[in-house]
Amino acid sequence: MDLQNEQPRRRNSKEISYDFKISVLKEIANGLISANFASKKYNISRSTLDYWKKKLMDKNMANKQHSANDET
Repeated sequence: MDLQNEQPRRRNSKEISYDFKISVLKEIANGLISANFASKKYNISRSTLDYWKKKLMDKNMANKQHSANDET
């Protein structure tokens, strides 16, 4: 068993940038990859992907709502 090539399973959330999270979620949303494949490809749990989606979509929706209110 070659342990040198294995990536650590756990990550500190501070190590993952906002831009990376958005890019992964965009790949999933655009149908380029499935959530299961993204989980394996980027070594991120499905629950973490779901959490990012919930938090970032809520944040984006709030920003869009603010923008729409500012235009009127």
